[in-house]
Amino acid sequence: MRTKSRLGIMGGTFDPVHFGHLVTAEEALVQFNLDKVIFMPTGNPVRKTGSAVSDSEHRYLMTVIATSANPDFDVSRMEIDRPGLTYTVDTMLALREQYGAQTELYFITGADAVWEIATWKDAERFVGLCTFIAATRPGYDIEAALADHAEILSRLAIEFIEVPALAISSTDIRERVAERRPIRYLVPEPVASYVHKYGLYQGDY
Repeated sequence: MRTKSRLGIMGGTFDPVHFGHLVTAEEALVQFNLDKVIFMPTGNPVRKTGSAVSDSEHRYLMTVIATSANPDFDVSRMEIDRPGLTYTVDTMLALREQYGAQTELYFITGADAVWEIATWKDAERFVGLCTFIAATRPGYDIEAALADHAEILSRLAIEFIEVPALAISSTDIRERVAERRPIRYLVPEPVASYVHKYGLYQGDY
């Protein structure tokens, strides 16, 4: 019998949230028998400094809209309410303190982001703190990636899941909106309505 609860953390700017994010979270929930997945919109993402990022309230509300029908999904304001630049390690340490040792933490992200962890703030503190769930697209050469990033893998707990819907990207969606092209079937319909209602992504992206 399992003695610890399992909490998934789905990090990202969610600018906008799309079906690739939702399918990834659901796949992680099922494959790793998670009790819940918390979507964590970034506040002031350090790796997007200088890039056009929508206001955090828009990104938060779109994520709430997109996940509201799934009782296994929650959305947290932790990062968007925290002043200063957003660092994942600060979030995970805060969650560890909040939930205690009786909860196993799983950070869900794209495989490409996992390989950059060594450059993240206080990367060594992730050791023993959480398990990374790295989502890949079909055809992604995991074996080659493992060989190229052996130093990172020797220190971190990383699991892989394959998600066909990862072919969808927020960047492409923003560009499509700016070019007045359709985004239906790429994002939940209420999210598409929100984007159009507030005139998001009308500039250059």
